[in-house]
Amino acid sequence: MKRILIHTLIFSPDGVSTAYIYNDIALRLQEKGYEVVVLTTTPHFNIVKEQVDRQPMRWKVWGLCKQSSFHGIKVLHVPQKKFKSTVLRLLGFCYWHIVSFFTALFIRKVDLILSPSPPLTIGWLNLALAKLKRCKVVYNVQEIYPDILKLKGGMKLKFLRWIEKKVYNGSDAVTTIDQVFYDNIAGRFNNPEKLHIIPNFVDTDLYHETPWEDRLDEKLFPRTDSIKLLYAGNIGHYQAWKPLIALAERTREMNVEYYVIGEGAKRDYVADEKKLLQLDKLHLLPYQPREMMPAILSYSDLSFIFMAPETDSDGFPSKVYSIMACKRPLLVMSGENTPIVNFLQHKGCAKLITGQDFDQNVEEMAEWLGKVKKADLREMGKRGLEVVKQNYTKEMVTDMYVDLTDKCILHC
Repeated sequence: MKRILIHTLIFSPDGVSTAYIYNDIALRLQEKGYEVVVLTTTPHFNIVKEQVDRQPMRWKVWGLCKQSSFHGIKVLHVPQKKFKSTVLRLLGFCYWHIVSFFTALFIRKVDLILSPSPPLTIGWLNLALAKLKRCKVVYNVQEIYPDILKLKGGMKLKFLRWIEKKVYNGSDAVTTIDQVFYDNIAGRFNNPEKLHIIPNFVDTDLYHETPWEDRLDEKLFPRTDSIKLLYAGNIGHYQAWKPLIALAERTREMNVEYYVIGEGAKRDYVADEKKLLQLDKLHLLPYQPREMMPAILSYSDLSFIFMAPETDSDGFPSKVYSIMACKRPLLVMSGENTPIVNFLQHKGCAKLITGQDFDQNVEEMAEWLGKVKKADLREMGKRGLEVVKQNYTKEMVTDMYVDLTDKCILHC
């Protein structure tokens, strides 16, 4: 039996999108006859108590590595914490690289290593492991580094560019999630045939339109006839939050409400602005269990995603697929020719705002919300669901990873 090592910063029981994606990839590889071993961290991005309880971790090497089982897959966890201090985060990051490298050396008979970015450095680490283990390497570009850091020259950028070149050209195959990503990085390969597009996906068994009336707390999700806009996920720097505040202020007299669910670096900013401007129709809620998200998405009329201009060309929020699978449309603000706009344009399931003028963008969104009918939103949602069914289900996309794995082991 061939053995696959998935080497990733995030995996179950951590409760973030990359973990869920790689959970499903691991299970599909196992289902197709591969033995899968995962080398990752302890949960630290979004710790969900129920998931941790279902997947208990025990010390394998005290102080260095824990072990758990995910549906029969052995998972090795290097301890990691989400520090507020930049210095401590950097030290923790270096610690994980060192310990995971030496831990991987003791995993015998590996045929292929699969890793997602971030971080870029994990790809570099895997090239060294592959030489020692004489195995293949597949590197998955979820975000384009170092581009997303927006560095303006200097030794740090040169060093990261050097690592990027080594990773892209040293790997046996590289995957990326979108045509825009592909176009951005194809010129960085000596052999562009190594680069493949494999999109992200959604588990349609979990994410689908579902009755919410008896599942949601009416105190948090009241039954009203307003148009309800939802954002659920990390409230961080990759999204733009000033447009939300401006839009909520502009539409305060309309029958429109906004729900922001999650945690992150910009949550305090949203909370402070809500209080300062008395935005009573902007509701800020903590993370909700993943199992509740289909009902929460079904409660909403549409979801909004406002991408930060500094990074909108270098990332793609995978929550787009979950929203579409629940038959809900999107309101998106991002630049032209960005991955999210490239994906959604011409599909009829999203209102796209791509202008450069902030005030005009806010006004365009407010006018649209003042005119759009719930029936129109339902039709947009239906079109989005059809797109998902045709191309982005868990089964379709994870089979693409299996096919690439088969080809690399046999021919790369």
